[in-house]
Amino acid sequence: MAFEVEHDWQAHLATPRPRIGENAKTRLLLLLCALWICLGLVGHDPWKPYEPQTVSIVKGIVHGGSWVIPAVAGVASLPNPPLYYLSAAAIAKLLSPWLPLHDAARIVTGLWMALTLLMVGLTGRELWGKGSGRQTTFIFLGSLGMVVAAHALTPEVAGLTGCAMGMYSLALARRRPLRAGVLLGSGIGISFLATGPLTAEIIAATAIVLPILFGNWRSKRYSITLGIALLAASPWLVIWPILCWQAAPDLFLTWWHQGRHVLDNTSQIYFLQTLSWYSWPALPLAAWSVWHHRTLLLHKAEFQLLLMLFAVSFLLLGFGADERDILALPLLLPMAALAGGAVEYLRRGAANALDWFGLILFGIMGSFIWLSWVAMMTGTPSRLAARMHKLSEAYIPSFHWMAFAAALTVSIVWLLVAVRNKRSSRAAVTGWALGITMVWGLLMTLWLPWLNANKGYQGMIASMQRALPKHYACVTSLHLASSQRALLDYYADIRTQPFEMVQHMDCDLYLIQDERGHDKINPGSDWKLIWQGKRPSDRHESFRLYRRRVN
Repeated sequence: MAFEVEHDWQAHLATPRPRIGENAKTRLLLLLCALWICLGLVGHDPWKPYEPQTVSIVKGIVHGGSWVIPAVAGVASLPNPPLYYLSAAAIAKLLSPWLPLHDAARIVTGLWMALTLLMVGLTGRELWGKGSGRQTTFIFLGSLGMVVAAHALTPEVAGLTGCAMGMYSLALARRRPLRAGVLLGSGIGISFLATGPLTAEIIAATAIVLPILFGNWRSKRYSITLGIALLAASPWLVIWPILCWQAAPDLFLTWWHQGRHVLDNTSQIYFLQTLSWYSWPALPLAAWSVWHHRTLLLHKAEFQLLLMLFAVSFLLLGFGADERDILALPLLLPMAALAGGAVEYLRRGAANALDWFGLILFGIMGSFIWLSWVAMMTGTPSRLAARMHKLSEAYIPSFHWMAFAAALTVSIVWLLVAVRNKRSSRAAVTGWALGITMVWGLLMTLWLPWLNANKGYQGMIASMQRALPKHYACVTSLHLASSQRALLDYYADIRTQPFEMVQHMDCDLYLIQDERGHDKINPGSDWKLIWQGKRPSDRHESFRLYRRRVN
């Protein structure tokens, strides 16, 4: 049945209830989104596992490297297509007079996430009516798995934006086929040029499967949407592959074959386990939405869209993605949208349970962060202070007024909302989003120097630089992980020649990475140890630098 026959049900579902302070609620949403996005974007070194390779690629582009084929530490590589790297390089070059390159580049993550949140909110409003867009956005940004990945310098953020754009375009297809077609094609193209075929296939496969399985989607308007989407996606899908093929056909073919799905790669269990914590609070709310509307799931286009998007994402990620939690981000989109439609129908007892769970969870987390910070500053409680020092031995406690004021502000705001907020389903969702913003804000203000001292490699690399001879031809590396190799390039302009690739020892310097539990390699009497080191609190990896003896 065509979309036009659904207006009665849609009107019933989307009828706005009387509310007050809509403008104030919108301002709260914008403020909360801005805080959530901005906190943690600047002020720290590139952190593993997401950022080292990206920052090396961005540095290469900023300094005149190829924008068609990204290079990690000077070696042509295709970890992902170049869209995210190009956008990060453009922002980094624009802001380089005021920020370090890695901080400036990370600003682009905030821009991509702002667009993602906009698409998620518009989807919720389109599917469930006025006011639901805010709730859908709160649920999405409140998801536990979002907070770290959404502030990292990584292409998966732009890939998520493309998926969110695709989801919104499909929700919009019954009202605005022209606009939906442009957005659908652009979403497919952005996903492809950000992370490769897999995320683009999630959107495209969902768009194709819907009219095959459900009569609601077999309409002239939807056909127009698909036709325009094909035209809009073509430049995104064609131009870069042609340029890449012309520049390095072997590298392009290798990347393309690596990106294809392998049927014996079954990661579905991993993604199910990840979603069990990654998707809170979307998970219980989406489950309630499915149960509450169980008689409508196969008949209404809204549920058909979201359930098919989740199913297609789950299957394709399970067969084609590595077991990394950041790759589960596309699964959060349909879950958050489903959850946004359940908020109005959540029973009082369930809403209170979710609300109190969030208050207790974030209250405990916030209290622990404050207590640990006090311990680091004062030495009391002594056992906690000793534990924090052991976990980040390079950290030297120092008081920062700006960070303290920001942390105090977000804590007071959260406390006021927690005390004064009326218990309701909407308040529970808003409180959850505010709670996770508060916790993230405390981590990125009070704990940021401590975390950076623990996770950063700049100090260790600077120590190695001081031990380098004035003149040397090149450095051979052994067992050096890709992240560490990228950071050596970023901080010290050292581009090692991995022995695993070159299979020779022609260089006059030899850098070895040792892993805990593995036997140390003895390079022999031809080599003299000139430096060894590690990050102060790292008990898993260490490094040795040798210089060839001169006979």
